[in-house]
Amino acid sequence: MFHAASSPAHPPQKQQNEHKQRDAFFDNAKFLAIVLVAVGHAWEPLKGDSRILEGLYTVVYAFHMPAFIIISGYFSRSFDMRPDRLRRLITGVAVPYIVFETAYSLFKRVIDDDPDMAISLLDPWYLTWFLIALFVWRMTTPVWKAIRRPLPVALGIAMLASVTPEIGNDLDLQRVLQFLPFFVLGLNMRAEHFQWVRRRAVRILSVPVAAVALAVGWWSVPRMNTGWFYHRDSAQELGAPWWTGPVMVLALFGCSLVLTACFFAWVPRRSLWFTALGAGTLYGYLLHGFFVKAADYRGWYDHDWLYGPLGEIFVTVLAAAGVTLLCSAPVRRFFRCVMEPEMKWAFKPDPAELARGREKRGEDAPAREKVSA
Repeated sequence: MFHAASSPAHPPQKQQNEHKQRDAFFDNAKFLAIVLVAVGHAWEPLKGDSRILEGLYTVVYAFHMPAFIIISGYFSRSFDMRPDRLRRLITGVAVPYIVFETAYSLFKRVIDDDPDMAISLLDPWYLTWFLIALFVWRMTTPVWKAIRRPLPVALGIAMLASVTPEIGNDLDLQRVLQFLPFFVLGLNMRAEHFQWVRRRAVRILSVPVAAVALAVGWWSVPRMNTGWFYHRDSAQELGAPWWTGPVMVLALFGCSLVLTACFFAWVPRRSLWFTALGAGTLYGYLLHGFFVKAADYRGWYDHDWLYGPLGEIFVTVLAAAGVTLLCSAPVRRFFRCVMEPEMKWAFKPDPAELARGREKRGEDAPAREKVSA
């Protein structure tokens, strides 16, 4: 889902080369998915009064995080325990988790007047669960690359998690384990798989599929617990028989894959005005929650007109515009120090990098001598 943008310290030519190497399709997919995440969060306080909105909410929640996680897995295929990659994992995932878990906890204390809100790095609150999940998934990537049938194993783990309420809330392990199959699927995907879902036939077929999904979402509102789509509770915690957990894991995995394929089918392939914003989805993801929660805690939703069609459209447009701004270059430059810190002071020198540097200097020496001669 997130891979770091080039640093401002990089020379312009290097930035240009890195930009050319980016695939516009993935940046477009990440941006559109983060818009859906922000819109879904903005709908939460409104959806209880509108069956249509809650049906839309259900459909969006069936695929927006799976789409993110599949992309995250796809871009984690090269991850190993090499020191430079571990450093990027720490600075790009672990450090933002610590910073924003602390910031969100303090924010809730102040804005919601909740002095009992504890700061706990073991109990992710609100949005931060994804960062700890991504950290765990990436650390286990070598395991999934080594075993013979990784996806069935990941599905089996997710199914077992769904019937194990004893897992508790530490590190939001229910979500880590129940969303795991999507990450493992992404690890095992190749470029041609994304090409396949972008074919014209798939785009055409996705239209009736999406229509059916919307109809089923509307039908399911009074009949189904939305909590199944969050993947954060076991079947018993949702008040269902234990055996429904594995069934729902498999059913929702299949539904999510179909809807994610429909989503990917309609993601533009060419560079558009929002393509560059795809490099800033981590910023939009982590920052938009402050505005959504402030609106909820401060009673900004306590206006009757918001609960009609025009109000719902207004909230949707405002959320989409807001997260777009939060993905923009000025915001990324301002928050880069906590989102993508270099932290060279915290790490030992990498012997391999030092050797490569010495080798490069050795190659450049004859050329310098020739020029000086």
